[in-house]
Amino acid sequence: MIEQRKLKELIKLMVENDLTELDLQGKDERVTLKRGGPQPQPIVVPQPTLPEMQPAGSSGPVAAAPQSGGSGQADQEGLVTIGSPMVGTFYAAPSPDAQSFVKIGSAVDLETVVCVVEAMKVFNEIKAEVTGEIRKILVENGQAIEFDQPLFLVKPA
Repeated sequence: MIEQRKLKELIKLMVENDLTELDLQGKDERVTLKRGGPQPQPIVVPQPTLPEMQPAGSSGPVAAAPQSGGSGQADQEGLVTIGSPMVGTFYAAPSPDAQSFVKIGSAVDLETVVCVVEAMKVFNEIKAEVTGEIRKILVENGQAIEFDQPLFLVKPA
């Protein structure tokens, strides 16, 4: 049997040289030592910063509406937020050469399609789910959007 002192020296040698396996064989004995490799480091993925939301055609910054679902209160004016139900890319029109689904001043009802969101090569129609008038468009055509991100502000009818 190998001496405990020799065993400790072999372990120290493994640690100092970052060895994961050591196999020694003599005339009448064999010692195999294995240890776990270096602990994997956690992968830290930086969160992308989102650009400030601006209505289409605006050049100045706009205060973002609170992050709320499709029927949340947006501000003191009584505007209701239409939020994105998914992560994806916002498109204001069904195709690049087509008219936008809605614009500022457009009347909408529960079934009015206000935009499409592309997610994983699938184009999903987003309905207003509120009756009223579009007052603000908070994202640009082709912009990447997050789940529950405010897209439109609507003055309820």
